[in-house]
Amino acid sequence: MYEALVLSLPTRDSTLRMRVWRALKDTGCAVLRDGVYLLPAGRGEAAALDRLEKDIRAYGGFAMRLRAEPAMAADEATLKALFDRTTRYGTLVEQIAAVKGALGSLGPKRARTAIGRMEQALQKLQRVDFFPGQAQQQAAAALEALRGRHAELHSPSEPRASMRGVRRRDRARYQKRLWATRRSPWVDRLASCWLIKRFVDREARFTWLARPSDLPKKAVGFDFDGAEFTHVKNRVTFEILMASFGLEEDPALQPIARAVHFLDVGGIPVPEAKVLETMLKGAREKARSDDALLAEAMRTLDLLYSGYRSSQALAT
Repeated sequence: MYEALVLSLPTRDSTLRMRVWRALKDTGCAVLRDGVYLLPAGRGEAAALDRLEKDIRAYGGFAMRLRAEPAMAADEATLKALFDRTTRYGTLVEQIAAVKGALGSLGPKRARTAIGRMEQALQKLQRVDFFPGQAQQQAAAALEALRGRHAELHSPSEPRASMRGVRRRDRARYQKRLWATRRSPWVDRLASCWLIKRFVDREARFTWLARPSDLPKKAVGFDFDGAEFTHVKNRVTFEILMASFGLEEDPALQPIARAVHFLDVGGIPVPEAKVLETMLKGAREKARSDDALLAEAMRTLDLLYSGYRSSQALAT
């Protein structure tokens, strides 16, 4: 069910037009067509539509409130898509990442101010996100990581915020290990294998499980329920491994992590995701076994990482 505001404004009153436009934007209304605006029914912002309706009438315009209910499921999906905030969350995550990268040069006071702006921006967006999902969770996680980085740089003696149940691991304890995950690996598991082999355990060996109960004794399990490394709330296994082994500050790993996250659980689309997915699909068509698929994926991810490192070097 939706609240609809149908309106027509006096053509010469530019001040009223600006006021109405700002009010509609602040309430998060979707534009169904020129002069018809929607909100999901039962939202607190509906009271703002009442005030807006009265203002428009007081200035000689036409305004009418209606209740609208889609007749078909496809229509409901179309209306719901009008309230998609994914792009705005993606922009906010980029802004948070930029602030995070600049924290070291901002100083404590300016850093707190910048973090405050990001917090306000997220709160404002959340107020008009009527169908929250992965994108909102990603933005909240990015803000949490920003706060954590600020604490590391400017308040090292203060207790640090929890990493959502993730604790830092001693890399020395994970050398020359057997790592186990589910067979028929896809994006998150393949990328996690690559991350382990390249950044955690250079001599890692991998085994593919038909069932989690088949986990060999002393093997390190990942990306299945009950594994030592697996999804934690909004973060996929690749991101958990990055956090666990102190790899989150590597700028060349960050775009890969964003792509893996999107391909595994959805959320904010990133250009890297389509490239990675296409290349891994090609590898899967070519490979005749899980080991062969991993070998192809390793080469793909090596190239991506090298490309991102080169881009970072040129940028600096």
